[in-house]
Amino acid sequence: MEIPDVSGEVIVAMPAWNALYQVRDFAMHVQRVQALAGEKPVPIEKLDKQTWRITANGAVTVRYDTYWNDGGPFGTELNTQSAFINPAMILMYVPNRRNEEVRLSMNDLPPGWGAASGAPFNSILATGAPVFYTFGAESYDELTDSPIQAGKFEEFDVPDAKPAVHVVVLGDDWRKKVLQEELRRIVAYEVKLMEGPPYKEYTFLLRFGKAANGEGGGMEHMDSTAISVRSDEEFANIGAHEFFHLWNVKRIHPASMDPIDFTKEQYSRAFWFAEGVTNTYAAYTMVRTGLWNKAQFYEDFSQQVGELESRPANKWQSAEQSSLDAWFEKYPLYNRPTNSISYYTKGQVLGVLLDILIRDRTDDEHSLDDVMRAMNEQFGKTGKGYRDSLDIRLSVEKVAGGSFEEFFDRYVAAADPLPYRDVLAKAGLQLRADERKHASLGFSVDRENGALTVEAVEPESAAEGAGLRRGDVIVSWNGAEPPRGLERWASTHKKGTNVKIGVRREDGPAVVEFALGEVSETFYRTVEDEHAGEKARRIREGILRGTTQPVTASAR
Repeated sequence: MEIPDVSGEVIVAMPAWNALYQVRDFAMHVQRVQALAGEKPVPIEKLDKQTWRITANGAVTVRYDTYWNDGGPFGTELNTQSAFINPAMILMYVPNRRNEEVRLSMNDLPPGWGAASGAPFNSILATGAPVFYTFGAESYDELTDSPIQAGKFEEFDVPDAKPAVHVVVLGDDWRKKVLQEELRRIVAYEVKLMEGPPYKEYTFLLRFGKAANGEGGGMEHMDSTAISVRSDEEFANIGAHEFFHLWNVKRIHPASMDPIDFTKEQYSRAFWFAEGVTNTYAAYTMVRTGLWNKAQFYEDFSQQVGELESRPANKWQSAEQSSLDAWFEKYPLYNRPTNSISYYTKGQVLGVLLDILIRDRTDDEHSLDDVMRAMNEQFGKTGKGYRDSLDIRLSVEKVAGGSFEEFFDRYVAAADPLPYRDVLAKAGLQLRADERKHASLGFSVDRENGALTVEAVEPESAAEGAGLRRGDVIVSWNGAEPPRGLERWASTHKKGTNVKIGVRREDGPAVVEFALGEVSETFYRTVEDEHAGEKARRIREGILRGTTQPVTASAR
């Protein structure tokens, strides 16, 4: 790292977090930090876990080692096949000079490798030497928002996309024609929905199959996205979600997240909207472009409701509180159904319910689409952050022409039961619940480094009564190897089936024996109401097609 124009001293730091809403302490991997003026060492002092002070004048060079082997779109990884770089995880910054122009050079890439990013770059091929890449950014923040993918990849552009949308693919188990068509539909629809693209160019950095290294998911950036999935069959919904983030979160963003503070958590009550309603629009994009049929759209919505309603925490944790508590997600205990809900899930459901209510109150003349476009005009295009749920509610009210204060008070700020029946009826839909009973283990497990470890034991279960403990390592199951999928094994057996488990614990081996219990589980189905009125049917079709159409007075 080269820092020009140092006068007396300079502070350098490593971010504590980036991408995920988790403090991950990237400095943990930093070793042997040195500072030099020319080739002469200068004093450097570590101030805290992620900050150093250098005493010098003129140009300073900082050298350090950092180890990363994290696959997926949130990490940084280097191996013999490829590299993926999340710049904030490996690059230091000067806190009071974050707004200065920066350049990142990648030298001596292996033969045949290329490098790609959402950031502008130049590549230089010297005679008889490997390719050199230099990426430029107007600030450190811009650079950290531009991951880099390197390796022997395939490139193509999304058909008919103007400005250009580039696709860079590493790995196997993907079909070019399928990917091209999915991206053509996604990009065309969402750009049209939001009345134009906000970028000069855009880049999809994709990894499939072995190149994904078992780490799935997607991460949005201002002019690019990084997505890792096992095959192209898992891509489209994630691709639609990440591309819509161009508007919702990257440009239409909460004021509470502005400016980014790399040193500590930044809390927002609006992740339910930034992430959850982006899920709503991923599902809308899928059905409105024909990548899903309406049965698949209904099934997806039903699954979100089922996931939300199956978690006991839904009775007390609101969408806003789930947003604030996002920083706990790195802890397994927090992610248990009794301890939390997902702001992704609840936000997606809230988005659909809000859309129906807006359409109903305006006789299908306006929709949630109008809210997103209005927020893009007021916040996205101006760079001004919105005031969490307050400005979301005010934007909804302006489009709908009436108060939504009760809805936001009860279902966003508080955890009142969601009004599925009443709201869905306004769109000619019904939510049906089916109760099914099945055998229950009475405990949950986690697999770490090949060991099957008891993560939690349900209170008052037969497993607890038999003495099974959290932290027990399961070594045998009914005298044989433990099944790979314990929940699946339980689903094929009946209540009362006897199990004999051999465990390893700190005070020695033990055998735990008990009979399977039984639980009742609710499965939800979203179906069309055959007796829905004309207005409700129009609203339903409007949601599926992305259209609005005022109804006549006689049809109300």
